[in-house]
Amino acid sequence: MSTPPPPAWPPPHRRPAASPQAEGDAELNGFAPASLLVGLLCLPPLGIVLAVVALVQISRKGERGRPLALAGLAVSLVTTAAALFTVAQAAGPLFERLDALEQYESVAGELTVPEELQAGDCFNVPGGDLLDEDPLFYRIDCAEVHQGEVTSSTLLGQPAFPGGRKVKRSAAEACWRAQDAYAMDTWALPPYADMFYFAPSRESWGDGDRHLLCVLGTAEVEHRGSLRRDAGMLRPDQAAYLGAANEAELARSGAPDEDLDEALPAYREWARSVERALAREAAVLREALARPELAEPAGIRLKEVEASRAEWQRAGEAVRPDDFREAWERAARVPTVAAERNLRGAYGLATTVPDWLEERPEPGGPAEPDEAPEEAPEEDPEADPDAGPRPEPARRRPGGDTVLHGI
Repeated sequence: MSTPPPPAWPPPHRRPAASPQAEGDAELNGFAPASLLVGLLCLPPLGIVLAVVALVQISRKGERGRPLALAGLAVSLVTTAAALFTVAQAAGPLFERLDALEQYESVAGELTVPEELQAGDCFNVPGGDLLDEDPLFYRIDCAEVHQGEVTSSTLLGQPAFPGGRKVKRSAAEACWRAQDAYAMDTWALPPYADMFYFAPSRESWGDGDRHLLCVLGTAEVEHRGSLRRDAGMLRPDQAAYLGAANEAELARSGAPDEDLDEALPAYREWARSVERALAREAAVLREALARPELAEPAGIRLKEVEASRAEWQRAGEAVRPDDFREAWERAARVPTVAAERNLRGAYGLATTVPDWLEERPEPGGPAEPDEAPEEAPEEDPEADPDAGPRPEPARRRPGGDTVLHGI
């Protein structure tokens, strides 16, 4: 008996092929335009997510919108990168400032806006760095250890930025005047006390900053107590003498920045200003001649002042630079430290000769600069080359100054 053949297996059932759909008939994926809009208008990272979801669904479902999804992805990536870069740029200084604040929590005093500091206020700065480009000020009682003491807090009145060199010169002059009025007996200042000032830069000026802060810096040692000794803390005769002597000293230090051979008229005007200041000092000394305890030292000093004044008068009338220079050098040789020391002693003032006066250069030689140079001076079209020889000494031992960066 033969075995019948097994029945044939039916062919596998095949799904009918989907008929191709026209591109215009396919449904638009909703995530594709959303990714582009979100990437452009609000939240680029979300736009990236929506674009990826759209591309996956379009590939699986055969929907329309692939170009929109790709555009949304590209736009979202670019805007996300730009946003991250911007945030990093803005957050860097902020984080540095926060780190600085944490680092400086141990600074003694109360954190204070510099515009709130007034003459007579004492303060500390982080690390004692009075040359910091962006210092923090911590006000503290002057009886405590402090690194700075304000001699003046004023506003500069010019409507337009006058230029870096002019701001520096006017700020230095204003702060020397403020210091001479605040601590009139300049010989009584400790050798570590230097003049500093904080003035607006070109950029901060454009933001409305006009604040000039003048400071006596004492960061080199642990200094306690105020250095203030103004006219109200002195006898009238002491204040009168110191006021005239300090004014004459300030006038002598105001030589023009230009070379003498190129700016003789400016030098003549300077010489006339020195002569006028010496005339006021001479008037005070003549009044002192009537007092027995002052007559002898005042008479000796008066002769020196009058002799120096005569040379400055000749300098103010000079017609040639060489004539001016010769009179200038003769004027510088006349005053003696001994005569000034004796007169100060008769007035009951400090008699210890300060370092800046003991280091007086020889007449005709270059003087020490009135100010320390800036660490990184900005480019200034008004900057002048080095001036010529200056017989007169620096008014003070060179000190630090913080300028042209704003506070």
